[in-house]
Amino acid sequence: MNVLLAILLTLVGGVGWLTVVTREPVRQAIVAGVLGLTLAVLFFAVQAPDVALSELVVATVGVPLMLLLAIGKIRSQQTQAGSREED
Repeated sequence: MNVLLAILLTLVGGVGWLTVVTREPVRQAIVAGVLGLTLAVLFFAVQAPDVALSELVVATVGVPLMLLLAIGKIRSQQTQAGSREED
């Protein structure tokens, strides 16, 4: 069990670092979702299934989905504003 825990902690640390160093907002949202998934697996491994399910729903699906929708809305508004300036 200790080896599995060490591997999961290392994986969470690596994906967390990757989330921080990613500069493209869409990719960062996707990597943040992967971070939520790895955290859910870690919580399940330490026998916290209720926390793992919450992490799975919120951090793996909810937050990245909201970020991607917000990024899409901002980009569509920017293209509309750019097309109005050209007219």
